[in-house]
Amino acid sequence: MKWALLSVWDKSGIIELAGVLHEHEVGIMSSGGTGKTLSEAGIPFIEVSYYTGFPEMMDGRVKTLHPRVHGGLLGRRGIDDLVMQAHGIHPIDILVVNLYPFEEMSGKDLPLEELIEYIDVGGPAMIRAAAKNYRDLAVVVDPGDYPLVKKAVLSGAFTGTERIMLAKKAFSRTAAYDASISNYLHAEGKEFPDVYTVQFRNGRPLRYGENPHQEAAIYGCTGIASAEPFQGKQMSYNNYLDLNAASGLLHEFDEPCAVIMKHNNPCGVAVARTVAEAYRKARDTDPISAYGSVVALNRPVDESLAKEFCDTFIEVLCALAFTQGALDLLKTKENMRVLHLPDPVVQDEIRTISGGVLVQRTPPYQEHWETVSDRDPSADEMSALNFAWKVVKHTRSNAIIFAGRGKTIGIGAGQMSRVDAAKIAIDKALSPLKDSAVASDAFLPFPDTLEVAVKAGATALVQPGGSIRDKEVIDAANHHNIAMIFTGVRYFRH
Repeated sequence: MKWALLSVWDKSGIIELAGVLHEHEVGIMSSGGTGKTLSEAGIPFIEVSYYTGFPEMMDGRVKTLHPRVHGGLLGRRGIDDLVMQAHGIHPIDILVVNLYPFEEMSGKDLPLEELIEYIDVGGPAMIRAAAKNYRDLAVVVDPGDYPLVKKAVLSGAFTGTERIMLAKKAFSRTAAYDASISNYLHAEGKEFPDVYTVQFRNGRPLRYGENPHQEAAIYGCTGIASAEPFQGKQMSYNNYLDLNAASGLLHEFDEPCAVIMKHNNPCGVAVARTVAEAYRKARDTDPISAYGSVVALNRPVDESLAKEFCDTFIEVLCALAFTQGALDLLKTKENMRVLHLPDPVVQDEIRTISGGVLVQRTPPYQEHWETVSDRDPSADEMSALNFAWKVVKHTRSNAIIFAGRGKTIGIGAGQMSRVDAAKIAIDKALSPLKDSAVASDAFLPFPDTLEVAVKAGATALVQPGGSIRDKEVIDAANHHNIAMIFTGVRYFRH
């Protein structure tokens, strides 16, 4: 007779699975809450405590930690059979376990003495034992794999490929579980843990890294990391970087918006009544740089707009949705990568450096906009300042953005000198800068950047403030009748 041991916190699907096991004469062992659920459903099973000869004890802390259980999981068929027979150990063919919800409960601000009871001990021990012995049994830690179990029961056995796949998932699950416990305990009383452990799944190789001589892969199951094109070539390493930057900027806006990203910097951003109009305004900021770019839109793409995309070269097109007519047209551009815009994900930012990683987190915060010049900005200037500020937050530092109402006019990004960033933005501007608004991602240490902007035609400027020479910059703004806002928040982006 074959045996299955069922011990789950998440009871979803367990009754149906147990019914299939019982119907096909697979003996069931269970305990605790799982046993109660099976009993209420009228499904026969043997209590683990009856099988081991030891009762559950210590408020359920000890129930499956017994040689008759672990011997059934670890016993090698054809090697340990006589030992198992001598000690009355049933070979366990299927182990179905999911764990106490430590990850969920650790986010509920429980006292440590209470939270500690959500650390599963017997579950991970059984999972590891069964996964180690994957050649002889199947370990199931995900209710999503119950259909696979039912199929194997109906066919008479799991394949070797299925057993090793399940074992890999099992070890990944216990590793993630232990990581969450370790991170929580190491971070107790601190902002960040002394030991930081993370796990990302869904690993896929990329053609190469930033350059063809480099190897690369991507990991992740949510957000941009999970995005896969439903048309076009495979996404590249650089495509993912640009799309991540574009989507971060795009999510700053509620109105129809288009973001055009190149080499991790925006080369055009605009909002308008329609996303088509926004795209054209964004593209016109810098049409040359827009060639071969990543385009992100927060509204659906229709057939008319798709035709415009087909008339140019775009590496990646990402939008909220696509009409069928748009998709049919885009198929003519075989190499264009087309994706749906994923939902944003809030998480720690992790960047590698030699020998380790940097971890960054953005807690809730509030900017404090304050007019520091004698003159208040007009309504049109304030609208342009708000727009420019959203864009500069997502541009590599040092960054200077010239904007009109709802569109970028000149973008200066990634410069060692803030004045040079302003000069580049002015040089690249294809529209007049008269009456434009300017945003700087960090404070102006001298009045020179402001004076360059004024000479180009700007009438309003927004910056964080906080320089020891703020008074000099404010005096310069007043001298030139510039409306200037301090926000109190800096947005360096390295």
